[in-house]
Amino acid sequence: MTSLPVQVPGENYHANLISCQVACPVHTDARGYVRAIAEGRFEEAYLIARGPNPFASICGRICGAPCEAACRRGKVPRVDDDGNFVATDRPISIRALKRFACEIAGPDSQPTAEVLQRVKDFVPQVAMQVEEMAAMLHGGMKSDLVIGNSRKIAIIGAGPAGLSAAHDLALLGFSPVVFESEPVPAGMLAVGVPAYRLPRDLIANEIAVIQALGVDLRCGITIGRDITFADLRRDFEAVIIAVGAKASRGLGLPGEGGPGVYGGVDLLRSVALRDNAMIVGREVVVVGGGNVAYDVARSVVRQIAWDTARTAARLPGTSRVRLVSLEGLEEMPADTLEIVEGDEEGIERWNGWGPLEIRRDEAGAVTGAVFQKCLSVYDENRRFSPKFDAAQRETIPCDTVLLAVGQAPALQFLSDGGTDVEMFRPGWPKVDPKTLSTTAAGVFVAGDLAHGTRLLIDAVASGKAAARSVFQHLTGRSLTAETTTVHLALPAYQRERGYESIRRQAIPVREPAERFKHPDLVVETGFTTEQAMREASRCLDCGVTPVFDGARCVLCGGCVDVCPTKCLKLVGLNEIARNDEMNVAISRLLGEEAEPDEHSAILKDEDRCIRCALCVMRCPADAIVMERVCFSSIWRCA
Repeated sequence: MTSLPVQVPGENYHANLISCQVACPVHTDARGYVRAIAEGRFEEAYLIARGPNPFASICGRICGAPCEAACRRGKVPRVDDDGNFVATDRPISIRALKRFACEIAGPDSQPTAEVLQRVKDFVPQVAMQVEEMAAMLHGGMKSDLVIGNSRKIAIIGAGPAGLSAAHDLALLGFSPVVFESEPVPAGMLAVGVPAYRLPRDLIANEIAVIQALGVDLRCGITIGRDITFADLRRDFEAVIIAVGAKASRGLGLPGEGGPGVYGGVDLLRSVALRDNAMIVGREVVVVGGGNVAYDVARSVVRQIAWDTARTAARLPGTSRVRLVSLEGLEEMPADTLEIVEGDEEGIERWNGWGPLEIRRDEAGAVTGAVFQKCLSVYDENRRFSPKFDAAQRETIPCDTVLLAVGQAPALQFLSDGGTDVEMFRPGWPKVDPKTLSTTAAGVFVAGDLAHGTRLLIDAVASGKAAARSVFQHLTGRSLTAETTTVHLALPAYQRERGYESIRRQAIPVREPAERFKHPDLVVETGFTTEQAMREASRCLDCGVTPVFDGARCVLCGGCVDVCPTKCLKLVGLNEIARNDEMNVAISRLLGEEAEPDEHSAILKDEDRCIRCALCVMRCPADAIVMERVCFSSIWRCA
């Protein structure tokens, strides 16, 4: 007989059931705000989303949504009428639901002062006192933090990492001053993410709330030119470097240097700031397969349509945009939605080709790009190690090449006052992964410098972590969260009718032809109230789970029979694979002298459970009850 592998629930078992919250770098209670939307509590949904995340409204538009990748709804098996497996279900549209809540009650539609006041009212500790840190960091309820005495902290970079650090430092009673080299704040959110994905007025509204906390934001100041790094270290108690990776990387191809070849992020910046200095020609090739490559290609396509409609000549006569990537379609790192919408908008996709050379004529103008066939991108260990067939080559005629193959940070300003910041490799400082401190006293990093290029929400989490480290550095006290777990019985538990059969709704978008009416016209139009509540009702509410009382169970098997997803199984203990952990658990439950083989167990597959409570209703012995697991955090200073 084959023994069944079984996991014994541990200390954090119920916390890990809420997989969306576990997957979020700032531990946003996505389940909480999604269920609030399903029940029509829209303002509460916004406040839940905003609590740990000062960029909640922006994340509702462009977050990479690791919560959706972890969503248990996406793991539930779908079966046909005969009970045969068809496919797994799809996750909840968590990101789009966050956008809906923010549009209803966030800075998208409400004045800054009202938004800030409602956040303070929702979390009583948020009142420009140090206690506010408890709720704004991770939703805690109490705190005994000490005040920062308005000590000045310098932050280089007004991107999501820098502003998140400033946000939390202001809540802790410090006086953060943020220096930004661009004429506008928000870093790559403002000069890298196209306006058709992220409206500029939304960025301004979100940042206004952060400034209202007392953050001093100074744009148009370049460290190393207008002020030295040495000056910052002299005049401020600590420095956080959050400059991001904004410099385009080249490939070192023959013919790459010269006019007609640009970095992808340079093109995005030019478009965002309405800078007409970058001349793009008639035939454009974008090299890259990630989201930035698609942002570049889709921005160029929009500028083509807009200039054509205005009969203007900034991109005169441009007729084709091709996107060429090493990866095949299935391996492309870009989001599926980006690929689909790019195809809809007429971007010609060339998969499985690697660049070899940029060809130029005698005058130095670009005439084409040479590519070779890529046979594989990764080795057997999933490490980047492309292999090519040199015999298969293609030359794509073009007059402009845009390289979107990665970015790197620019830290030249460290030459004056930062030579004690040691480098892990050129351009990337050595960083303590826990404290985010560098080798220089009082100098910390956040965002891309701390962990490489990742998602927006990772940058937010990094900025908040840097703020906590600065707090510890200057006060000598560390911030730790103590979590209390409470189990609440739900005797009247019920779900929306037919929730288990509702399919994920597509996020409404504008028709492709309509998108080209203006380069800044937002593609996603978002859910209506009815659509949002229907989509939110699909949430399994993973904080709720059936709990079994073995002393009451009569082993009738009724719960197993009624379970629609076959997540329950009644077996003998002799069928379960035994290890030390399992033996200890059995002894604890049955006693040292018990004969385990004479007993039975109910096994539960959490990935299949849809929290329908049919097992509760079917049980003749009242041995099963639905319970909600609640967590509250109290921040302490050690």
